[in-house]
Amino acid sequence: MTTSAAEFIALDERWSTHNYHPLPVVIAEAEGAWVTDVEGRRYLDFLSAYSALNFGHRHPALIAAAQEQLGRVTLTSRAFHHDQLGSFCRELAELTGTEMVLPMNSGAEAVESALKIARKWAYEVKGVPDGRAEIVVAGSNFHGRTTTIISFSTDETARAGFGPYTPGFTVVKYGDAAALRDAITERTAAVLLEPIQGEAGVLVPPEGYLAEARRLCDEAGVLLIADEIQSGLARTGALLALEHAGVRADLYTLGKALGGGIVPLSAVVGRRDVLGVLKPGEHGSTFGGNPLACAVGRAVITLLSTGEFQQRSAELGARMHARLGELVGHGLAEVRGRGLWAGIDITPGGLSGREACAALAEKGLLAKETHGATLRLAPPLTIAEADLDRGLDILAGVLTR
Repeated sequence: MTTSAAEFIALDERWSTHNYHPLPVVIAEAEGAWVTDVEGRRYLDFLSAYSALNFGHRHPALIAAAQEQLGRVTLTSRAFHHDQLGSFCRELAELTGTEMVLPMNSGAEAVESALKIARKWAYEVKGVPDGRAEIVVAGSNFHGRTTTIISFSTDETARAGFGPYTPGFTVVKYGDAAALRDAITERTAAVLLEPIQGEAGVLVPPEGYLAEARRLCDEAGVLLIADEIQSGLARTGALLALEHAGVRADLYTLGKALGGGIVPLSAVVGRRDVLGVLKPGEHGSTFGGNPLACAVGRAVITLLSTGEFQQRSAELGARMHARLGELVGHGLAEVRGRGLWAGIDITPGGLSGREACAALAEKGLLAKETHGATLRLAPPLTIAEADLDRGLDILAGVLTR
């Protein structure tokens, strides 16, 4: 019988494809902001499954919704109606201030769907010649790992070796409004942006950039698509990160936390006249909008509708960023982010990101590196203030040792 962490890791190494390089922690149980490994050791989770666990592990309201739905029906396919879909779509549209919802499964699937919709809209509404639509994207982006999405990635690790690549994309520097302006042509269907770039290291764009992107899109008759898969659903102290810029997108992609850390659930939400270009048979998913996912998603919407988690993220985020700011010059070179979300750059010459994460895990704190010496921190929005301080104390100890 397999009981030790080493044995479980050996099983993974022997039988699973090596498309990840996880830290040597084998999680067996979890609750709230804490996880427990197979050998009984507890860790604070400062990653939250890349914001999929905004409400912590096994939030009681979300577990209850899943259990109740498991006792009724879990899957019908979209060949039939079911009693959760319409309510989920209406409630999500009302929460986000949008008009129509397309439920899917993964974040990448939501982005792929938005790209298809934008192209079809360009041909049918804007009048772009068939097959000529272009979409402007930002460098250092991360929108998923499908073949089309990696075609406009600037991360060679994600891209190299998977060509030929899908055409129709123009890449410009993130945060550069002039470059964005110059890239938009009469064939441009949409501009796709992350309001804050997560995988790139929680990069917050310059003040005014997102508002200018909105103005440029309006001026040229182009759709603005905001990828809020990581940044959305209260992670930054607002329901949607784009709210901090005071602008609205035509389409938003949502995912991760929408499934409550229980089921894969994503969605494209936005204008009815844009999403309405899809007709039966043109797009679909067997599991997209299934009863179980919709039931959990409705429970997530209920949690978000009070504003409690947005407020917790703003308040605890301010506390976290103040503490992290004290470490600049003492193990950290830079801190970025908003709400309970931060990208921190370790001082050059110090630990690598991987080494730092391994040292943190030894002390009972889970985080993940990206791009060398950058760590991403995203504690659950449910974390207690004392546990947040405890995790930050561990981080300070490792960085200043």
